[in-house]
Amino acid sequence: MTPHIEAKLEEIAKKVLMPGDPKRAEWIAKNYLKDAKIVNEIRGMTAYTGYYKDELITVFPSGMGMPSMGIYSYELFNIYNVDTIIRIGTCGSYSKDLSLLDVVMAQDVYTISNFTIPFGDDYHHLKASQEVNDKILLAASNNNITLKPCNILTSDVFDPYIDAKKYLSSVPYNVQISEMEAFALLYMALKAGKKATCLATVVDTINDKKTISAKDREQSLNDMVKVALEALAV
Repeated sequence: MTPHIEAKLEEIAKKVLMPGDPKRAEWIAKNYLKDAKIVNEIRGMTAYTGYYKDELITVFPSGMGMPSMGIYSYELFNIYNVDTIIRIGTCGSYSKDLSLLDVVMAQDVYTISNFTIPFGDDYHHLKASQEVNDKILLAASNNNITLKPCNILTSDVFDPYIDAKKYLSSVPYNVQISEMEAFALLYMALKAGKKATCLATVVDTINDKKTISAKDREQSLNDMVKVALEALAV
């Protein structure tokens, strides 16, 4: 147990699917996992462990932002001995080549945040696990699901609340989408010698101000969930 996770060590699987929203974790567990049981309820971050096909998988929410992702992924990697985490979430698109509900896969992940400085580092660029990405690409191909590899910006701010185009002009990286957790996950994986990547579904576009509803964000992301679970089941 930790101050944030009440599960016993054996109740957390070696492979973790990590949405941001606890409600999304609940929906995934109910619709995709067999024999799922609740393994954490502290702070409302309800997590589930069950079987997808024959693979034991934990679905554990991260909450919003790098600080929350950093806490949960650190404890899962270092205390619960998790080997692989795939973040699944939503993102905003900066690219005219991406449309609502497109599924993107992290290649390079950037941030202008100083998240790593308290750990004695000064990283602003990390790469997703190629091993896990290869499994994701194979799963997508086997299920006729289109994935778009992208460079991701992990931001400390929610783009629709700011002048995102002006913000992007200050970012010294070639990025196609923005979200708020992936960089922290990849950094914790790097520090622990573990594997991590991120899948995200486009739910906002800054070019035409399109978006989808909160309910659709919670439940209409089946392609992303299916690909991630299939990759973890390999």
